[in-house]
Amino acid sequence: MKRRTSWIAVGAAAGAVAITVAVSVFNWHVIGDAGIDTNGWIALVLGALVTLAVGIGLMALIFISNRRGYDDAAGTGRGEDR
Repeated sequence: MKRRTSWIAVGAAAGAVAITVAVSVFNWHVIGDAGIDTNGWIALVLGALVTLAVGIGLMALIFISNRRGYDDAAGTGRGEDR
């Protein structure tokens, strides 16, 4: 049963990606020939870099927290360990 739900999850994720790509391609064609000036490209690149940095930073914090054991005591005192 676990294997079946994994395939369902993969299928749902692939479907979501396919729908997102289809909507993006449709919107790209509807917009037509829209130009981006230099300031727009700078904003696009900076936005992508900042988003990437935040994602990498958060993932690094998750791995550091896991390795140092900061999350081990998170369940104590809530009735789960009794």
